[in-house]
Amino acid sequence: MPSVIALDAMGSDRAPKPEIEGAILAARQYGVRVVLVGVESTIRAELDRHPSAADLPLEIVHASEVITMDDKAVQAVRAKRDSSIRVGLRLVRDGVASGFVTAGNTGAAMATAKMVLGAIPGVDRPALAAVFPTALGTAATLLDVGANVDCKPQNLAQFAVMGEIYFRSMFGTRRPRVGLLSIGEEETKGNELTRDAFQLLKQLPLNFVGNVEGRDLYNGEVDVIVADGFVGNVALKISEGVVHLVRTTLKETLKTTITRQVGYLLSRSAFSDFKKRLDHTEYGGAPLLGVKGVCFITHGSSNANAMKNAVRVAAEFAEHRINDSIEKGLAKVRATAVVIT
Repeated sequence: MPSVIALDAMGSDRAPKPEIEGAILAARQYGVRVVLVGVESTIRAELDRHPSAADLPLEIVHASEVITMDDKAVQAVRAKRDSSIRVGLRLVRDGVASGFVTAGNTGAAMATAKMVLGAIPGVDRPALAAVFPTALGTAATLLDVGANVDCKPQNLAQFAVMGEIYFRSMFGTRRPRVGLLSIGEEETKGNELTRDAFQLLKQLPLNFVGNVEGRDLYNGEVDVIVADGFVGNVALKISEGVVHLVRTTLKETLKTTITRQVGYLLSRSAFSDFKKRLDHTEYGGAPLLGVKGVCFITHGSSNANAMKNAVRVAAEFAEHRINDSIEKGLAKVRATAVVIT
């Protein structure tokens, strides 16, 4: 991967430690050149703790300000013009970097991306797309997961087009199955938004399989699930909570019930495999689809593995030129007279 990825080194809850460790792993394993953006003295002090990274393709770009999780997004974007988020996105806009990754304030990152990069023609509202595992060992993506709390039917139609192109490009599925998240499979189920969106999605040149329910997110029978940002974010956060509950409960059960050494070792190996399959850090971050540039947003609690994989998927996104495909896909849909704008 010859890509250059700008990484907000000040974004996570424990910054800059996981960002720098993740950047080192990404540079070492994938050959990605990582530009660490943030307060230079802070970044350099942490980098000095890793002398083996001296020969890796890492560099620092200074940003004097940091947008915290407590900052109000709109106010912070306007007031902190030299924030690590804004400086990193400017590197993408100016062609210095192929993409940008942050574990910082989600609202500020989205607002700054829309302001600095601008929207792809035909996109009213960019959407965040989350990737997660399924019971079949495949992946699925859900969008929007928080960028747009209130949506119109045409927004969901645009999400469907962008999500289908993203999934097809990243996972090689020729005709991804697209579903609309609702409270029942029947066309008449749902609220006014989902019922109207259903009619639009039927007209799109997609492999639309109709309404899907919450339980369908993980069964592997659908590849792209479309929802407004409120419902999508709630579904994602509940899922993360359930995964944490299952992992914790299973781990405690194994500890208390397995006594023989061989059985314990076998169970421990199985648990490690199980844990990795459900580990969200393996999927990196969520791309902000619909902006003129590559922008990935990941959890504030991200560890080094999450940051490494976020850099990896951002580089892959840029390499596949997914934004070009989204722009062409939306133009093609508009040419068929389907109203999605």
